[in-house]
Amino acid sequence: MNIPLAERLRPQNLDDYLSQQHLVGKNGMLYQQIKSGVIPSLIFWGPPGIGKTTLANIIANESERPFFKLSAINSGVKDIREIIDKAKKSGGLFTAKNPILFIDEIHRFSKSQQDSLLEAVEKGWVTLIGATTENPSFEVISALLSRCQVYTLEAFSKADLEALLKRAMDKDEILSKLDIQLQETEALLRLSGGDARKLLNIFELIVSSFDDEKIIVTNDLVTKQVQHKPARYDKTGEQHYDIISAFIKSIRGSDPNAAVYYLARMIEGGEDVKFIARRLLILASEDIGNANPTALVIANNCFQAVSVIGNPESRIILSQCTTYLASSPKSNAAYEAINKAQQLVKETGDLSVPLPIRNAPTKLMKELGYGDKYKYAHNYENNFVDQEFLPEEISGTQLYNPGNNTREQAQRNYLKVLWKEKYGY
Repeated sequence: MNIPLAERLRPQNLDDYLSQQHLVGKNGMLYQQIKSGVIPSLIFWGPPGIGKTTLANIIANESERPFFKLSAINSGVKDIREIIDKAKKSGGLFTAKNPILFIDEIHRFSKSQQDSLLEAVEKGWVTLIGATTENPSFEVISALLSRCQVYTLEAFSKADLEALLKRAMDKDEILSKLDIQLQETEALLRLSGGDARKLLNIFELIVSSFDDEKIIVTNDLVTKQVQHKPARYDKTGEQHYDIISAFIKSIRGSDPNAAVYYLARMIEGGEDVKFIARRLLILASEDIGNANPTALVIANNCFQAVSVIGNPESRIILSQCTTYLASSPKSNAAYEAINKAQQLVKETGDLSVPLPIRNAPTKLMKELGYGDKYKYAHNYENNFVDQEFLPEEISGTQLYNPGNNTREQAQRNYLKVLWKEKYGY
């Protein structure tokens, strides 16, 4: 049987596992859990082809546990219950060696299918490991999510992918016997889109096309050999990420024509309409914000509407929202403000809140000065009084910098009148 290169090279232990050092490096939380043998139920979240299935296999191997695998695409409640019954009969209840149940694309399971896992996870009949390319906060029910630790797997770096190619040439039983010179890797990496499985498949295709003893791999050769035609929209693959990226960037770039085109690509490809609506909701704050606060209201109403209506009519609502957001004034000032604020918190730590604006629910707190000298803004002219709200160490720090648009210029002028030169407005 002709086993694909990606399968032949699949790591069997942590030492051979490339990338994800934040999880499986010597100081990684998952590394410690694997070595201790005390493994909680997990959700692996990340793009396709970055080793989620491989890591689940390694955990089973390292912990010497039975391993059951299901794909959410072709499995149902009946399949889940059969595996849970096997686990219960094996006597794994609350033992360190309970079986691992790996569910690929767990985000495709319905609520009822996910509900069927709850008791088994809760009672320890199985250790669940779910893999998803979608944000588990939205796609996994809260009851199941609360019983699992979520680990984010990062996309492979260029160095990781090149190391994978070198491993293929050095260690694969077939490729290691060939004289391969890897002169250029750019085309291989570009065509793979960061998907390690796809990278190895393309590499094997290129190498197998040679009859000569010496194989020299160049960008030009790879481009010519791989008849790369964009595949029909794949909700779990590279096209998914490329098209949602183009969609968002078209709206951000105020091009409603391109935006609605990419919307059509996603709809025709069967993309989840709620996924599209969620991205519009995020964009309304991140890229429009206070330049047009109504954008957030429109996007939220769009999300609520498509959640109720579904296909095919939701395409009309999505089109209205998309074209509205694309045609709206843009500002990322609110997005930048929270980024700056979080960075400042990381740099300065837990600074003391000024006493006048602290809460004083007890007599002792009042005696200590909590809330003392607080000036209630509504008691003053124009509902404003000059007082200090930031900790002393960062007094006068400007975090919100209104954008260059009509609404935010009005905000800037208003703040300048109130605060004079304090915040530099």
